[in-house]
Amino acid sequence: MKSTFTGIKSIEDFDLKDQRVFLRLDLNVPIKNGNITDTTRIDAALPTIKYALEHGAKLVVASHLGRPVSEADRAKYSMEPVADKLGKLLNCEVILVEEPESEAPKALLRGLKPKQFILLENLRFNKDETENGDSLTDAICEYTDIYINDAFGASHRAHSSIVGVPTKVPRHGIGFLMKKEIEMLDKVMQNPESPFAIILGGAKVSDKMGVIENIIDRVDTILVGGAMAYTFLAAQEVPVGNSRVEKDRIKYAHDLLERMKMRGKRMFLPVDHCVVAKLENTSEVTVTSDAAIGAGLLGVDIGPKTIELFRKEIMSAKTVFWNGPMGIFETPAYAKGTFAIAKMLSELKDATTIVGGGDSAAAIKASGFADKVTHISTGGGASLEFLQGDKLPGVEALRDRKA
Repeated sequence: MKSTFTGIKSIEDFDLKDQRVFLRLDLNVPIKNGNITDTTRIDAALPTIKYALEHGAKLVVASHLGRPVSEADRAKYSMEPVADKLGKLLNCEVILVEEPESEAPKALLRGLKPKQFILLENLRFNKDETENGDSLTDAICEYTDIYINDAFGASHRAHSSIVGVPTKVPRHGIGFLMKKEIEMLDKVMQNPESPFAIILGGAKVSDKMGVIENIIDRVDTILVGGAMAYTFLAAQEVPVGNSRVEKDRIKYAHDLLERMKMRGKRMFLPVDHCVVAKLENTSEVTVTSDAAIGAGLLGVDIGPKTIELFRKEIMSAKTVFWNGPMGIFETPAYAKGTFAIAKMLSELKDATTIVGGGDSAAAIKASGFADKVTHISTGGGASLEFLQGDKLPGVEALRDRKA
């Protein structure tokens, strides 16, 4: 299988001194009352920013933030808190430029000092960004000598700053975060050390079908928790009470169980559950004696027997990919299963452990074990699309056409 890096340059391949470098990052961080509540994506971007500054680049950083839909959203989705945080973390002056299409970036770049760089205001304030319009693309190209994409979490979107600019800027490549993301996911896709286990959770079977189909021949074991497990149990005619079931995916779930069996691969479903009559009844959680959930009850987490069952499989694995929580982990009473999985991954010493972004990334951070796994992807949707074999527009835009 051809490496994802074929025909793609890295930031280290360019002489950045006195070059105008446009660095597309994913700084789409959660902000509440003007304060950033999770700096993970900012922290992940720092090595590439530092490298560019240390090598003399005249730097323009850009990102989107949230989903602004009108002029009234400008205050809510401004990059100002991000600019403040970057300035403090890097001990630099971050100049926030309101209009990427104005003359301001060009004028400011001419006079930038070593400890200064430009941050463009939220790219999605300009409709050309999501529409991949020429106006924004051409404006950015006017002040870009080298384009670097380090926004893995946004690279599944064919937006102006992701595909438009690198198409028109001949010198382009990836940053350190993109490189690490692709290296880790390539390891899962191309050369996973066996035993290879995948832990899948979250709400929908349909969200994970592409990944399952693309990886079924490489994986040794699939462990299923979260709400998607109830669809698989329903496919085996196990009662699941009022738990969420994707009725249109029951046949797929049944067929997948059979295919795994025929391939000599193992698939584990919950053998007990934490259940409640109503989601708000957090003090009334009970544990089922087996995989069946009684009428009027709904599953909110995997049970203790399932945790131990999963533990035996996970602790013998050499490669583990985890995407999707085991229950409604945002509610402490329903988080035991998810946090138990996080702890198991933290205890694996000689294994590659990859957490696939989104809710799983939030869960392992909340568990306190984030620093004990090999890699946490910053891109939920992007990592899933990559693993299901889709070509990411933001990666393909950087590839030498001759490769």
